[in-house]
Amino acid sequence: MSGEPGARRRRLRELLVDTAPLRQSPAFAKLWTGTSIAQIGAQVTIVAVGLHVYELTHSTFAVSLVALWALGPMILAGFVGGALADVFDRRLVALVTAVAAWLSIGTMTVIAFLGVEATWPYYALAAINAASATIMGATRGAIIPRLLPTQLLPAAAALSGITMGAAITVGPAVAGVLVASVGVPWTYLLDAVLFTGAFLGILSLPRMRPDGERRSAGLGSVLESLRFLKRAPNVRATFVWDLIAMTLGTPRVVFPAAGALVLGGGPVTVGALTAAFAIGSLLSGLFSGPLGGVRRQGRAVTLAIAVFGACTALFGAVLLVTGLTDAPRDADTPLIPAIVLAGLALAGTGAADNVSAVFRTTILQAAAPDDVRGRMQGLFYVVVAGGPRVGDLIAGALATLLALWAPALIGGILILGIMLILLRTARGFQRYDAHAPTP
Repeated sequence: MSGEPGARRRRLRELLVDTAPLRQSPAFAKLWTGTSIAQIGAQVTIVAVGLHVYELTHSTFAVSLVALWALGPMILAGFVGGALADVFDRRLVALVTAVAAWLSIGTMTVIAFLGVEATWPYYALAAINAASATIMGATRGAIIPRLLPTQLLPAAAALSGITMGAAITVGPAVAGVLVASVGVPWTYLLDAVLFTGAFLGILSLPRMRPDGERRSAGLGSVLESLRFLKRAPNVRATFVWDLIAMTLGTPRVVFPAAGALVLGGGPVTVGALTAAFAIGSLLSGLFSGPLGGVRRQGRAVTLAIAVFGACTALFGAVLLVTGLTDAPRDADTPLIPAIVLAGLALAGTGAADNVSAVFRTTILQAAAPDDVRGRMQGLFYVVVAGGPRVGDLIAGALATLLALWAPALIGGILILGIMLILLRTARGFQRYDAHAPTP
């Protein structure tokens, strides 16, 4: 009997996220800590910029232009930044782009305190910040496999998932409170202060030149990476699978209308639905211990995205069924049972998406050779930035042409069906072995 509590504690430890990367690599621990602090600030600014632009223009379209202005520079930065990370000292690349990102936030803070009301400086500075963050993130992704053994990469990816889940959960809430209480300029200032955490991790790194022969960072380097991708089916599959999920399973554009017309509760419901996804991601990261023991990581990616599709379809089904009822559907009358079900479905999508991201990141970091790893990480950021935005366009079109439930229900069913087909047909990726990673 006395051994039972000890056995339960061991089982709980095995279930919780593996913190071995933090213990075994002080450099990774500092990089992770600094990134965690900086990402909270980044989420604060993302929300603050939107609120600030709306305050200046009273236009939802003007708010959407913040992301549109940033998309092109982010995509370009993904390609160029990855090439830079495969040519120059990665510590130096990360440090220079961190300085650029910090200066963009600092400038935004200054002009906000000065009362500048033209929107274009905020668009431009947000785009510079997004591009810098993309290069810094791609470089960081290429650095981590040099700090840790391959078997700890899933745990490192899970820890990064916790960081992002926490940032998405905490950052927007902090931004809303600060903008309402002390104003936009002070909210920007908080990000400028928190972003200094990024320097903590980067400055502690050793010099880290890429392996292999020296090359240029021009167009030829980018084309070389695309040729590598053509002959690397497992790495390529991580991008294709994610694009399928993100383009078909991104119903976030219907949240405002769902809160106003179907579920009730207005902005509060929209906030709850958005938070549900982040909470699911965070919880799956906290209980990610068993993921480190999975060998068939390609199969795990496929199954995780299938679950993502099923949960997305469930969210659409909640909207469909709720819309067919005669219950009140105004912004002041939230339908609590429907909101809870919708939130649980979105929490499931967040959890499944995080599990998929853990294995996709691990495959990319373990299978791609070091001399091309920066460019693959850059392409990863291009997919992450572009996929959801294409998904927003698809979801908006389906919602306009059919109904609010259509993007999630139809997209989720398509994702689930495609993944079930790929389980049978993409046999090479399903057999990918974490103990013998091959691109």
